[in-house]
Order: sequence, then structure tokens, then C-alpha cells
Amino acid sequence: MSTTKFAKVHTIDKNESIEDQDQLSQEIKDMLLSLPREKGWRTPYIYFFQGFWCQPAEIQAISTFQNHFQAKQSDVIVATVPKSGTTWLKALTFATVNRQAHSIFSKKHPLLSFNPHDLVPFIEYTVYGKHDKVPDFSNLQEPRLFGTHIPLNSFTNSIKDSNCKIVYICRNPFDTFISSWIFVNKIKPPSMPTLNLEEAFEILEEENEGVIENIIKLCSFETMKELEVNKNGTFGRNFENKFLFRKGEIGDWTNYLSPSMVEKLSKIIKEKLGGSGLNFRVK
Repeated sequence: MSTTKFAKVHTIDKNESIEDQDQLSQEIKDMLLSLPREKGWRTPYIYFFQGFWCQPAEIQAISTFQNHFQAKQSDVIVATVPKSGTTWLKALTFATVNRQAHSIFSKKHPLLSFNPHDLVPFIEYTVYGKHDKVPDFSNLQEPRLFGTHIPLNSFTNSIKDSNCKIVYICRNPFDTFISSWIFVNKIKPPSMPTLNLEEAFEILEEENEGVIENIIKLCSFETMKELEVNKNGTFGRNFENKFLFRKGEIGDWTNYLSPSMVEKLSKIIKEKLGGSGLNFRVK
């Protein structure tokens, strides 16, 4: 099986100015000058755009996506918060949707040779990686699979008005925060200093028989972590695949966060997610 190749957006260097970022159109460069901004984790600044904080290259990609993407009724979109289990959910989605085309029992299953991000490409990181090039979807088999960290409010109307499926995952914010902090320090540009935990926290404060079992086995954290394709290579903005898999343990945040951090983050979770029906174990 071959995967559709999309352009990758290079990681923004700390010393780059907005004007020097070739992947941004003049329209986006001008827009950034008027948007609220704060210090970023992976880039010098993040900007408040359409109700959420994101990096300049993401704003460019989202804008291009909104102007050009047309959903199909059979599309499947894996929508996640960063470091909430995206790679794992993409693997599960691909294996489940393609269980007829690619037998779970096959030793040539695509997930054994390709990273899940190659099989379910990110809308804002790979599919719309360059503002001057609209992707060609003619070679994509249906159902088309896409991944994104974009909030629902910024989806195109063609997605909202269609019958395409949106698969969402929710992870304990404590675990998500620690995974994000560790991941950011692994993939940050060399020119940027290591982000310590306290600083990161302050930034934050601002059914066929056997098929299901084998899908679980194929997409297990342990299996994917040990695959050669996930130990080498890159995805998206040239992030190394090996950084996608750390421990996969529930509650590992307790080894990092102080009681005062837990108290502050608990208040934020209650404030932001109160009434949603989502509950997370703190003890």
C-alpha cells in the first residue's frame, strides 16, 4: 500500500521573524499583527485565533483548509487534543475502517509498515502544509481519513453540514499536560531553551470472531512502540516518530505535579469543563 504524500511544514526557528516565514501568505502575516499573542511552548509566540491559541503556521493551514476543503459524506475525521492519545486513536480508526480491505491477521498490514500519521494525515500539519498548494485528493481511497487538533467551531461548513463521522477522544487533563510538556521539550528547535515544568505550568495557567481482539493487539501501545517504523522516521513538521510513544500510563502526572499545581489545574478543569459530564480521577 502506498500513502498519499503531503507537504510538511518545517519547524519554526526561534530567530525567524513573521516576515521571514516563507510558509505564510502576506494576508496571514498581516493578520498576526492584530491578533493577541502569548509566549509559546514550541514557538516564540502563539496567537489567539478563532477562539483558541495556535502557532502561525497552523493559522495559515487552517485558513487554507477553510477556504478549500470540501467534505464527503463518507469522510472520517479523528479530532483530538494534542497528546491525548492521537497516534493510538488514528491506528484504531484506520484498522477498524479498513478491516475488510486489510485483514487484521495479515503480516503485511499497513500499520506494520507505516506510522499512523502517514495513514491518517493531519489537516493542519501535512494536508494543508503550504499556503500556495491545494492538495490533490483524487488518489485518496474512500472513506478518506483525516486527523486534526482543530476545534469543531473552526471546521468548514461542508463538514458540519455533512454526514461524515468525527471521532473524538478525551484524556485526563493532568496526563495530557505532562505528556505535552515532555513532548515539547523533545521536539523543540535547538535554538529554544528547555521548558521547565514550572514555566510550562504558568503558561498553561494563563464483529467477526477475533477481529476486535486483534485490532486491540495490533493497535496496542506496546506493539506500536516496538515497530521499527515508529522508532525511526518523521511525521508532520519533521517530528521524530519515536517521540510519539513514551509510557502510555494512566496517572503518570502524579510523579511530576506538586499539590499546588494539582489544585490550580483542578480549578481550571472545573471552570472549563463544568457541566460537560466529563469527570477525571485526581486521587
